Formats: sequence, structure tokens, C-alpha cells
Amino acid sequence: MPSARSRRSPTGSRTRCATGDDGSAAVNRGRRGVRGALARLRGRDIEIKSRGELEAMRAAGALVAATLKAVTELARPGVSTAELDALAEQTIRDAGAVPSFLGYHGYPASICASVNEQIVHGIPSAGQILAEGDLISVDCGAILEGWHGDAAVTIPIGTVSAADLALSAACEEALYAGIAAVQAGARLSDISHAVQVSCEKSAHRDRADYGIVAEYGGHGIGSSMHMDPFLPNFGDPGQGPRLKPGMALAVEPMLTAGDPETRELSDGWTVVTADGSRAVHWEHSVAVTEDGPWLLTAPAD
Repeated sequence: MPSARSRRSPTGSRTRCATGDDGSAAVNRGRRGVRGALARLRGRDIEIKSRGELEAMRAAGALVAATLKAVTELARPGVSTAELDALAEQTIRDAGAVPSFLGYHGYPASICASVNEQIVHGIPSAGQILAEGDLISVDCGAILEGWHGDAAVTIPIGTVSAADLALSAACEEALYAGIAAVQAGARLSDISHAVQVSCEKSAHRDRADYGIVAEYGGHGIGSSMHMDPFLPNFGDPGQGPRLKPGMALAVEPMLTAGDPETRELSDGWTVVTADGSRAVHWEHSVAVTEDGPWLLTAPAD
């Protein structure tokens, strides 16, 4: 859901993946980097799940995947984001689960539906009608037998521009690069670094100027939706807590097509790009195992 927010100030670090004058990828960081965020997390308890508890999380995650599939199939021009929300809630409840987001700190819906320049936490509305060429990021969470699943996808509505498709592909690629770094014995910031490097490579390939949203990021997940540690989407490798089997993390990069500076709308939830550029969001919940990352929110076999 509601992506975890950094403990930095709202005007803190901003990160841009850009193509340098020599064609190389470059990152511009603000005053506060990942080191301070991770330093504050050292020594904190991170929930370790048993195999049975991870299997329970997998059941919740499979339901989230099924819900996102249903929402993706419904999303088309002329459909409101409120209709997507109603379908998501019904799908979750029909499976005997509860939407994670509904009522969370007062959040009024079962999904976050963020359209175009909205980055995260967009509130579904009957007045928000999807149109040809839109991009919508849908974030969904479910609680099944006390365990949480959380994932997000970006959906193109009708025919969208090549630039928008490339932006979404870059974010999805960064997600899977981060997931590949979820390895027992690795450090938390190895995931952050993998996401950043993937973004840089995509920016160079696409000759684009993608921005990594630094104020929001991934998080621990399990018996609660948001748990330690906070997981930034950029940073140097080899820092932060060491990953151990039984940990579970929501990996969730958010990219913008322009400046990554954000602002929050008056509804107190919706986060948009300050310059009006488009944004995308992809997410999976992932468990650390001795055999590598276990994608808890993948579609059921």
C-alpha cells in the first residue's frame, strides 16, 4: 500500500537517473542519502517468519495477484477508478480475506489508483474516468488469516505512447533487479543499489531522464503491512541489516518521466509529481530463503 515513507523530511533527497554528456548514466542525489536512513535501522528488530508463516503469506500474496489480474482486465477507457476499487474489494472478500488498505490510517479505499502524474496513494473515485492513453498504477493489499500480501502494477489504458511504455518497462525491470538481490547474507542496501543501477541502465538505453522517487520506498511486511526495515530505491551496496531467511520485504520502485520532486494533494493521500510528469509504480512482496528470493505475490501456479 501506501508505500512506506522515508524518515527523512519531505524536502529531502531526490534522485535522478540521467544520461550524462558522455552517454553514461548518472545519478543526482540530494543532501540526504540512503546511509542516514539505513543507519537508523541498524539494531532494530526485523520480523523472521517460519516456513509455515511464509506459506500463509504466499496465500495472501496469490490473492493479491488474482485481484490485480481482475482489475487489469477491467481497466479500460470509460471505466472509473471507483469501479476498479469495488471489484478489488469484492474479489478479496469473496476469498475470505480483508483489504489491507481500507481504513489504514483512515485511507478510504481498498486499492490505490494513481493515474498519470499521480505517483502513489491515489484515492479511487467515481469521477476519475480512465481515458485512452492513460497510465494507472494500482497498488493492492490483502490480509488472509492474519498475514499480509502487497503488490502493485502499472496498467496502460488503450494505446499509450512509446515513452510511457518505456518508463513502465524501466520500472518493472528495476523491480526484478531488486528482487534478484534479495539473497540470504546480502545487505539491505544491495537491493536498493540493484534498483538504482537498473534505472541508470534503462535511462541510458532509452536516452531518457528518469527520476527515482526517494521519499517513498519498500518496507518489511508480514504480520503487519508496514514493518521495519524501510527499503530505499537507491544507494550504495553493502550497507544496512544483513538479510536472513524468514525475512519478507515489499520491493517497490517508483519512477517518474521527469523531476522526481513530489507534492501531496489536499486530500492528504495522493502524491503527484511536482512538474506534472508521468509516474509509474511496480511492487512485489518477496521472502528471503536459503534458495533465493521467493516471490510471494506472484500469480498462483
